[in-house]
Amino acid sequence: MQNILVTGANGFIGSNLVKRLLSEGNKVRSLVRKTSDLSFLNGLNTEIVYGDINDVESLKPAMKDIDLVFHVAGLAADWGSYILFEKVNFQGTQNVAKTATKAGVKKLVYISTVAFHGFGKTNMTEESPVAKNLIPYAETKYKAEQWLWQFQNQTDMKITAVRPGNVFGINDRTFMLKYLEAMQTGKFMEVNKGRSKTCPVFIDNLIDIITLVSREAKADGQAFIATDGLDINWHTFNSKLADALGIKLPKASIPYSVAYPVAKIYYGVHKTLGLKSEPFLTPYRINNGGKDYHFSINKLEQFFDYQPQTGLNEAVEKTVAWYKKAKSSK
Repeated sequence: MQNILVTGANGFIGSNLVKRLLSEGNKVRSLVRKTSDLSFLNGLNTEIVYGDINDVESLKPAMKDIDLVFHVAGLAADWGSYILFEKVNFQGTQNVAKTATKAGVKKLVYISTVAFHGFGKTNMTEESPVAKNLIPYAETKYKAEQWLWQFQNQTDMKITAVRPGNVFGINDRTFMLKYLEAMQTGKFMEVNKGRSKTCPVFIDNLIDIITLVSREAKADGQAFIATDGLDINWHTFNSKLADALGIKLPKASIPYSVAYPVAKIYYGVHKTLGLKSEPFLTPYRINNGGKDYHFSINKLEQFFDYQPQTGLNEAVEKTVAWYKKAKSSK
């Protein structure tokens, strides 16, 4: 049994991680903000601690007597102010790491992203170059990860980074809830008929990877790309979702050459007017759906002989079952 702290514990990845850690007999402390929706943590035997990764004083009691920190909290969006992303994703990570070190934490697992590797390639690895003109989310996550590699030389605390692909599954209100609703209501359109390769990772498989690297000493000082290792395009993925929903996949499709300029204009107008509502279209979303965005998990396989435990069909069925339950409870 370990004493574990999970930042961002109330979110999609965080709540699934807390549930898994508790099932393995660990004592889990969940760091959440006072304004957080705690519905995903209801009924879980976790200690709730209120704090903020940008408030160092609030982090000190959260880190007391902790052996292992999973730093999941962050600002994940494809639009918004760079200043805010830097504050949360970069400065917040610095605060967590520095406070953890002073508290004597033995290991920190940082949830990073594959997004800073960019679009337009397949079979990318941990060593693939960083793309240019990154969105603030990807740039600040990369900046935080690079800082952590420098910081590890100043501390006895071990650090590992996990870079998830397109995460989907239970409690996924950010992506899958909206995506399946659009598909079900017919307000759905593929880019280039869904031919581009994608990088799904089912939440249970991602949690397997996150907990695996936290236990293994040879993961220390390493970054690992985390996907389901599939050679799959969006159309295949979308077709499986539609089948599980019991509907026909909408046939609407838009060429990338049309969609991308429209998204840039739409996003630019949204930004210029200073609107706070989420843009319907962004260049990132069109790139994600219209360009290859595919990664190798060869490093995970070589280090740990890793293979995803939940196959795509089962993952899709579980995701759609959760979606239907979530919709019916509204």
